[in-house]
Amino acid sequence: MADAMQFDLVSPERALSSLKARAVQIPGSEGDMTAMPNHAPTITTLRPGLLSVTTDAGDEEHYFVTGGFAEITAEGTTVLAERAYTKDSEGKRAMETHLEEAKKAAEEAQAEHKDAANKLVADFVHLLDQMA
Repeated sequence: MADAMQFDLVSPERALSSLKARAVQIPGSEGDMTAMPNHAPTITTLRPGLLSVTTDAGDEEHYFVTGGFAEITAEGTTVLAERAYTKDSEGKRAMETHLEEAKKAAEEAQAEHKDAANKLVADFVHLLDQMA
C-alpha cells in the first residue's frame, strides 16, 4: 500500500502546487472529503473553501479555492480550480475583491438566481473567516 500520492493544484493563471502528499482535504460541492493514496476513482465539483494538503513529510499546506473540479485516483489527486490562492495576505486581498464582486452580482441577480448568488456570497464570507 502506497504511503503517498501525487498532488497537483492548477488554476487558469498558474500551477500552484505539485508534490507528494499523504492526504488532501477537499471542499466538495456535496460535502468535504479526504483523498488518500489508493482512493477509489472519483471526480467531484468544488465549492468555495479551504483545501488542505498533508505532504509526504507531514507538513500542512493550505489553499483557498473558489470552485472547480477534483479528480481523485489511486495514484493521485488533481485539483483544477477556478481560482486558487495561498493562505496569506495577498490571497486574502484577492478573496475580499471576489466577495465584493459576488455581493454586487447578488444585488443584480434575477429572482431565479438570487438564492445561488446569495449562497456564493455566504461561501466567500465563510472562506474569509477561515483566512483570519
